[in-house]
Amino acid sequence: MINMNRIGSIIIAFSLSLVSAEAMADIVAVVSAKSPMSTLSKNQVVDIFLGKANRFPNGHQAVPVDQNEGSAAREEFYFKFAGKSPSQIKAFWSKIIFTGRGQPPQEVSNDIEVKKFIVEHPDAIGYIDQKLMDDSVKAILK
Repeated sequence: MINMNRIGSIIIAFSLSLVSAEAMADIVAVVSAKSPMSTLSKNQVVDIFLGKANRFPNGHQAVPVDQNEGSAAREEFYFKFAGKSPSQIKAFWSKIIFTGRGQPPQEVSNDIEVKKFIVEHPDAIGYIDQKLMDDSVKAILK
């Protein structure tokens, strides 16, 4: 016999996951509209943000810009692109920093600050809510 409390818990968890999925923004990876880059694979984007690559495929420097730890956009980005939770990302960077193999991307406070950073640094790559796309940035991967 199936435990009714367990079924109720599963239904509640499923319902909450649907609500939170609807509340999530549609995050896109972006570069400057002036960047020669037009597309990157999901793995290339993740490698740049995890410090495994510091150049775009065309050889130009790649400067990732993250949103603040705890931001919904950051959580969605790493979940959507890298399949990692905030705690997994924090643990990853703690290990990299401790072993002296790298530093995490510079952080800014929100989508607007990401766009400003990218406009000021044409070699930068970031992520924003797709609703905030304009002619200053272009989606490199959706």
